[in-house]
Amino acid sequence: MAIAHRRIGAGPVRAIVLHDWFGTSANWGSVLDHLDPREFSYAFLDYRGYGDRRDVVGRYDLAEIADDVLELADQLGWDTFSLLGHSMGGKAAQQVLVRASERIERLIGVNPVPAGPYPMDDATHALFHGAAANEDNRRAILDLVTGNRATRHWIDRMAAHSMAVSLPEAFAAYLASWESLDLSAAVKGNTVPVLVLVGEYDPALGVEVMRATWQAWYPHCRIQPLPGAGHYPPHETPVAFTAAIEAFLRG
Repeated sequence: MAIAHRRIGAGPVRAIVLHDWFGTSANWGSVLDHLDPREFSYAFLDYRGYGDRRDVVGRYDLAEIADDVLELADQLGWDTFSLLGHSMGGKAAQQVLVRASERIERLIGVNPVPAGPYPMDDATHALFHGAAANEDNRRAILDLVTGNRATRHWIDRMAAHSMAVSLPEAFAAYLASWESLDLSAAVKGNTVPVLVLVGEYDPALGVEVMRATWQAWYPHCRIQPLPGAGHYPPHETPVAFTAAIEAFLRG
C-alpha cells in the first residue's frame, strides 16, 4: 500500500520533509505556500500515529520512521534525495542517513535534536513525559521553546492541533525514542553536506548546542542562525526560512 504523504512541486531538486514531535505534514505554517514548485519536489511524510497516518499502527520509533522514509522514496522512484527534519524530525533524518547514507544528497536540520541522547532534568522530564495526555503541558512546552514570545492564540492552536492529530501512545513512544537513541558514533565523520538552521530564541536547541554536536560530528556542517525565531522558524519567520532551505538544497 502506498504511503500517504503531502506532495508539493514537481521540480528536479527532491527532498523528503520530516515534521517535529508536535506537528504533521500540514503544520508548517505559511511555508507550504512559499515553496517553489517548479524547481523543487517536496514529499512531506506523516509519521505513524499522526495526521493522515493517525490510524496506521506501528512501533512509533525513529527506526520505523526511517523504514517509511526509504519505502516512500522507493515508491516515488527517488534513488537519491535530500532530507529536511524539524526538531525530532532532525534526529529521524539522521536515522535515515545511518540506514542509507549513499542515497542522501543533503541534510537540513531545523532546531534539530542531535544524534546523541537528549538529557533532561527532572522538571523537564516531567513536563515532556506528561505532555502525551495533558494539553496544558503541550502549551507550556510551546511557550518555552519559542522563548515566551508567541501569542496565546498561536500556542493554543498549536497545542490543540497536536492533541487532535496524534495518538497519545504514539506521541509518548516517539518521545522515548528520540530522547534515548544514540546515533552519534554512527554519524560521526559523515561527509554529507549539512545545514543546521537555529531560531535564536530556542532556549534548549541553540547555536552552542549545535556547535557541540552537529558541527562536531559532521565535517561539512554549516550553522545558520535565524533571527526573530524560536523553535518554530517555519511559523515564526516563514519567508526567511524558505529562502534558507531552498538556497542550500539548490547547492
